[in-house]
Amino acid sequence: MVPVSIKPISQSAAAAPTMRAVRLHQPGGLEALRVEEIGTPRPGPGEALVRVHAAAITRDELGWPVDRLPAIPSYELSGVVVEVASPDDAGIANGEAVYALTGFDRDGAAAEYAVVPSRLLAPKARTLGHVESAALPLAGLSAWQGLFVHGALRAGDRVLIHGAAGGVGHLATQLARWRGAHVIGTTSGAVAETGLGAHEMVDRTTTRFEDAVEPVDLVFDTAGGDALARSATVLRAGGRLVSVAEEPPPEVAERVAATYFVVEPDRDQLIELARLVDEGAVRPAIDSVFELADARAAFERVMDSGKRGKVVLEVIHD
Repeated sequence: MVPVSIKPISQSAAAAPTMRAVRLHQPGGLEALRVEEIGTPRPGPGEALVRVHAAAITRDELGWPVDRLPAIPSYELSGVVVEVASPDDAGIANGEAVYALTGFDRDGAAAEYAVVPSRLLAPKARTLGHVESAALPLAGLSAWQGLFVHGALRAGDRVLIHGAAGGVGHLATQLARWRGAHVIGTTSGAVAETGLGAHEMVDRTTTRFEDAVEPVDLVFDTAGGDALARSATVLRAGGRLVSVAEEPPPEVAERVAATYFVVEPDRDQLIELARLVDEGAVRPAIDSVFELADARAAFERVMDSGKRGKVVLEVIHD
């Protein structure tokens, strides 16, 4: 990986002493979400304070921070660095437009400011605004790690992607095409007719994928459930099954090489994703955009079925 030097795009103003933040006071419940005025955090060693322009949210994330309430949700952000604890840390300086997936064990980014480990911050794609940029980290890294790290996808492979229209799936489809694989996607209804860049699409509401798909080298599952349980039947000898949705059933794991993983923050992979965006190979999809004050409505939307892309909180209008 070629090192990337990030140059400041502008000089940032000092952070305000207080900020608006969405905070969860009880695990899981929308009624426990409140927009509050709290003190602006300060970065410690190895950290940077980012003025958040946009933050994306994920289904079920309100159930994650059960041991550290009240907690700020959202772990994907795009914004501008306003303070760095260690000036030379990770090549980050004030005024840089950055994006990141931050750790799930700390406060998130549904706020006007967020403290992020400097080593996780990557330069934002030049061709994306902050809203689109915030939609990329978790889904993009999940797709990258599922296909390339755990799935060892190579040019010429055949890959079946379950949930090809979803937040992770639509990016996995684009990345697999970029890698030179033959891409087959499963999705539902009218979405299947769009193609989404796949070579083949299977409408799971009308067709059993195992009746329509020739053997594949890799199944990448983003949906879980019955589709995951039936996926071993379409794998070639030596094929791989990778899921980001749930653990493959024991009877499947006994038959094929099966992996379940939880996405991890990775700055180098974000740099690659931003490069592919700027080259026109990848583009994140946005389902809907909400104001920070409307966080509860945003989380209601993210739990709905039929979404196409990410739900994003816009903190600053660019």
